[in-house]
Amino acid sequence: MARKDLRIEALTLAACIALASTPAIAQKKYDPGVSDTEIKIGNIMPYSGPASAYGVIGKASDAYFRMINDEGGINGRKIKFITYDDAYSPPKTVERARKLVENDEVLLVFQPLGTSGNTAIQKYLNTKKVPQLFVASGATKWGDPKGFPWTMGFQPNYQSEGRIFAKYILEHKPDARIGVLYQNDDFGKDVLKGLKDGLGAKTSLIVAEANYEVSDPTADSQIVKLKTAGADVFVDLTSPRFAALAIRKVAELGWKPTHFLSSVSGSIGSVLQPAGLENAKGVLSTAYTKDPSDPLWNNDPGMIKWNAFMDKYMPGANKADQGHISSYMATQTLVEVLRRCGDDLSRENIMRQAASLRDFEVDVLLPGIKVNTSPTDFYPVEQMQMRRFDGRVWELFGPVMNGEVGSPAG
Repeated sequence: MARKDLRIEALTLAACIALASTPAIAQKKYDPGVSDTEIKIGNIMPYSGPASAYGVIGKASDAYFRMINDEGGINGRKIKFITYDDAYSPPKTVERARKLVENDEVLLVFQPLGTSGNTAIQKYLNTKKVPQLFVASGATKWGDPKGFPWTMGFQPNYQSEGRIFAKYILEHKPDARIGVLYQNDDFGKDVLKGLKDGLGAKTSLIVAEANYEVSDPTADSQIVKLKTAGADVFVDLTSPRFAALAIRKVAELGWKPTHFLSSVSGSIGSVLQPAGLENAKGVLSTAYTKDPSDPLWNNDPGMIKWNAFMDKYMPGANKADQGHISSYMATQTLVEVLRRCGDDLSRENIMRQAASLRDFEVDVLLPGIKVNTSPTDFYPVEQMQMRRFDGRVWELFGPVMNGEVGSPAG
């Protein structure tokens, strides 16, 4: 009897050892877009149309994935990056999203750009339970894990920037006469709401508002309206092409307001240089990433890595274009999420890992700013710092601030 028990125990132990010796097979879990050798990632970007300046973000992501593939991939799997142009048109965004999910069968849709386009596909992707991950837009709606558990933003939300602008105005120009130019969509309205919320009882400081459509040729007449209203503070909530036009028009008018510019249009290469660097001197904005044009970061380890990446994988690209930085930070974070997933590359685990980042350091984020998420916090980056353009580079000043409430970070 004892000998029989020993045989049973031995067989049981052998079975346990056999199972333990093949954990990868036992634990592998794949959703569409994944195999033992490949992960398919989808992307939608305005390579043409009124917001084509943002197209460099998609190109830089493609370059980053090529670097990762050259290094052996992620847990042995190569990235297949499928990116489509939507020309910044929501109906086209919907078409491209359906193609990525239903035809290309990607695992997730990564860093699709634009508030209106992402709004148009948010319900579809959530219904399909496909991650809409690290959306390239600062709208507050990307941080709603209860309502849209498959959507997550990345950059500080637009309302936070508006509140920080308001805080600065109240502290430094309490008798300001504010003129606001905003893009007539969720992006512009979101920042404007943050500005008004931040002004609180002092919203009467806004003496004039004007908006424009992305299809408009210019916003010149709107800027003239703000100047005529006697505004001495110009809050410029525009996308890159209109920001460059606005800076140039303000200079042409001889108008000298305190000029606040949304961070989405803070690129020296794609906005300030076309506008004229001298015209942009003194402009105020916010930042959460290092500026590649600033010699302050020449010896920074993270920026040394970024420059090496750019030199090898995007030779000849304009390093002053902030889009390359925006792409790098989100793509580096996605690679970390996929690495943490191991062999459980289910869409559910993608979101679980994306919502479990703790003080993750990204090469290009400003010192003191880290990526943090949780199951109830879908805003990976929530801190910013004020900056001023000196005619050559952006100069940071003041404390790193929690954009959520516009107060110093603790």
